[in-house]
Amino acid sequence: MLIRPFRPTDEPAVVALWARCGLTRPWNDPRKDIRRKLAVRPDLFLVAETDGTVIGTVMVGYDGHRGWINYLGVDPTCRRRGVGRALMAEAERLLRLEGCPKINLQVRTSNTEAIEFYRRVGFATDDVVSLGRRLEHDGPDGGST
Repeated sequence: MLIRPFRPTDEPAVVALWARCGLTRPWNDPRKDIRRKLAVRPDLFLVAETDGTVIGTVMVGYDGHRGWINYLGVDPTCRRRGVGRALMAEAERLLRLEGCPKINLQVRTSNTEAIEFYRRVGFATDDVVSLGRRLEHDGPDGGST
């Protein structure tokens, strides 16, 4: 397995992977999310591949205060093989290089499998409420998250 920065030619495979992982929502256009990430620290958008096939992704962000993890996804047929752990380890390594003191991430409460994964790799639930406000509406219904 190879973990490397996203390449524009990866887009179709990445969007398909996110759909298989249940990461896409009608109000979040994944292609727009990719374009947005490529405009800000594209080096922190990683893919895992094996034999030339994209099997995992993670978008990493850092705002100078906190690191953020988005779009961590591993192909359902490749789970429980260390791909997610490897992607998270590389994300953490890159954030440490930036001087990042803490990583935050959000998981939908219904995604218990992801919550358990993050607990296994050392994350704990913070006593916070996640709030959001849409500044741009990607999908036909505007969406809420």
